Amino acid sequence: MPKISEATVAEHRARQLRTLLDAARVLVAEEGIEALSLAALARRVGLSRPSLYEYFRSKGDLVAAIVEEELPRWASLVEEALAGPSDLEGKVEAYVRVQLEVMTDGRHAAAVALVEHALAEPARERIRDGHAQLLRPLVTALDEAGVAGPELRAHLVQGIVDAAAKLFAARPGNAQEVIAVSVAQALHGLGGLNETAA
Repeated sequence: MPKISEATVAEHRARQLRTLLDAARVLVAEEGIEALSLAALARRVGLSRPSLYEYFRSKGDLVAAIVEEELPRWASLVEEALAGPSDLEGKVEAYVRVQLEVMTDGRHAAAVALVEHALAEPARERIRDGHAQLLRPLVTALDEAGVAGPELRAHLVQGIVDAAAKLFAARPGNAQEVIAVSVAQALHGLGGLNETAA
């Protein structure tokens, strides 16, 4: 039986999983998405590859685990942000701002980058299910305000957020401008862009 460092095997496995996920995030942050592999992670944490397979069967499982671990925290931040404003415009603005802030902070950046990685369909489906949690508060806010097609509208707002996140990756120096224009676009379409971009 392998040596465990906690009181129970379950606690040991939970601690080991936390160590693996943290190391994977650091690996992506330091060396980029392409550097992430089960072999590289095993080397980084000093585990054999067979031991690593007890936690992840494939790189897709690893990526999905990293993203899935971040999604509940992320969803909680979105819910908190939308709980503040009382009007619909304030809620949409809060949604866009918190999403973009999360996507560009250090902790979540690896998860955001990994979502774009080519994954097998089961892993993609797990991530899609998690992302539905992020949209739920916005869908609810739109629905309560009587907006037609709240789910479609929420997905379109999320499309603006996703496009802005890609701009951050390409041009990280203009974050505040991208956030301001994204908020204006989400709230007012093209009509709200002149005063923001000026």
